[in-house]
Amino acid sequence: MSDEPVPARPTVDLRSFTPARVALGRSGASLPTRPLLDFTLAHARARDAVHAVFDAPHLVAEVRALGLAVTEVRSRASDRRDYLRRPDLGRQLDAGSAAALAERATAPCQLAIVIGDGLSAAAVHAHALALLQSLLPLLGERDAVAVGHVVVASGVRVALGDEIGAIIGARMVLMLIGERPGLSAPDSLGAYLTFAPKPGLTDAERNCVSNIHKAGLSYDEAALKIDWLVREGLARQVTGVALKDESADRAPRRIGTAVPE
Repeated sequence: MSDEPVPARPTVDLRSFTPARVALGRSGASLPTRPLLDFTLAHARARDAVHAVFDAPHLVAEVRALGLAVTEVRSRASDRRDYLRRPDLGRQLDAGSAAALAERATAPCQLAIVIGDGLSAAAVHAHALALLQSLLPLLGERDAVAVGHVVVASGVRVALGDEIGAIIGARMVLMLIGERPGLSAPDSLGAYLTFAPKPGLTDAERNCVSNIHKAGLSYDEAALKIDWLVREGLARQVTGVALKDESADRAPRRIGTAVPE
């Protein structure tokens, strides 16, 4: 074993491994001007993402162009101010939307997909359609998973998918939603999966694939994980803490096979 000292690596090397703000330096007792301006810009982009306008009709048209049945709904949050101050309203459909969705619900389905603005409409507009284009071919392979309906929802929190899934009669609901903006990713998309959706479930009963954006998880990687979780969740009839993501280790079992004792 050599006694030679290990050469010190400057902290600045960490910048090549992470977008986090490290080794920013200092000017007197403050940050240098450039890192301070970068922080201010990132903070402004995050605030803008939270308040960005959600163009639901445009997204409905894009989803319909993929050949999917789609319905537009909204939560009980009447505006963005309401949405941010009253998270509970974002977890409930308004009366008109619930009635319209019930009219369009025909037969139970394996999977319903909900696309909602969440805390970053910018993330949904940037990534939701591209993710769907990567995911749908995977769901259509081998033991095809039938997508019964797509719902585009405004003013939503993740739990709104529970009520939507229950009305539609979906065995599982997949919610694509804009995640809380960070200082390095104001447009990050999240995917939440819930088996047997119904009002009153907790986040412990969901699986999440997060950090989907151009500098994070790619569309193809995210689609592979979501496809695995959908298939394995339907086979085991469970999601959440009871379903660990092992998509990197093995293929999902065939849907409907028995769960080993």
